Amino acid sequence: MKWSVTGARWESLSGVCVTAVESRPPGALGTSSTSSSRGQRPFGARVKAFVALTKPRIIELLLITTVPVMFLAEQGVPNLKLVLITCLGGYLSAGGANALNMWYDRDIDALMERTSQRPLVTGMVSPTECLVFGISLAVVSTLLFGFAVNWLSAWLSLGALLFYVVVYTMILKRRTSQNIVWGGIAGCLPVLIGWSSVTDSMSWAPVILFLVMFFWTPPHYWPLSMKVKDDYARVGVPMLPVIASNKVVARQIVLYSWVMVAVSLLLTPLGYTGWFYTVVALLSGGFWLWEAHGLQNRAKADVTGGKLKEMRLFHWSITYVSLLFVAVAVDPFLR
Repeated sequence: MKWSVTGARWESLSGVCVTAVESRPPGALGTSSTSSSRGQRPFGARVKAFVALTKPRIIELLLITTVPVMFLAEQGVPNLKLVLITCLGGYLSAGGANALNMWYDRDIDALMERTSQRPLVTGMVSPTECLVFGISLAVVSTLLFGFAVNWLSAWLSLGALLFYVVVYTMILKRRTSQNIVWGGIAGCLPVLIGWSSVTDSMSWAPVILFLVMFFWTPPHYWPLSMKVKDDYARVGVPMLPVIASNKVVARQIVLYSWVMVAVSLLLTPLGYTGWFYTVVALLSGGFWLWEAHGLQNRAKADVTGGKLKEMRLFHWSITYVSLLFVAVAVDPFLR
């Protein structure tokens, strides 16, 4: 499942990135006509900008994988106060990680169409403000988990933040096509946090769900990367679709998808879930595989553009993980 970047092509991509950044007009970053000075940044817009730094839509997905695991760990309804604190801590931690990600990536965000309206690019938030904001959220979330939940959850939360910011954003993202594979580990850790928040321990159940999310992440993100690969190529980020053909990417998507579905079915024979979860995992996983193979068939036929329909799998991947984890939460009540 490994795809390495060829030296020549990577050098070419790096050259594109350096040229693009160096050729940007002085002051192009953070000098939007709508927010070029503090006086032109109204309070309401500033609040929205700081919220945007946390990437709320991504955090929703992280919480979807956290709360259901708390139900599984409790084998019923967990303490409501504990759920709320865990969600708040998770939001603050992930929000801090996302803000620090935007702080580090502000140079390439300014050159990518998909990220051109982020707060640091438009100038609504300054780099210093973003850095202080991100670090503050990291500290507050760690202390909240430590004193209000338990320290195992606190260290897992801090580990996820550091892994995303340092390992993925600073080390892997601009260097290897395997960036999202290993960098995705940070997005898998909320599963462990959900379990540890209830039990203050680990078990095979959260480890299996961690692996489900690990194998879910590449085939979830690669279809989106296929659609916006020109953006990534422009700034020299070697996402797999940038350095490999659609056929190669689709084959990798299918391989990861099969492993993901297989791993998702391990919970039942190990005694953690019953018939309801199994049925949902089989049906939703089966439809995922149908979509993945459909994408591969279109890629093999050299279909490009809108007819490739790569975003169908991307959108289904979000539905899939939502259904699977809802089943994780509901299953204890039906056993």
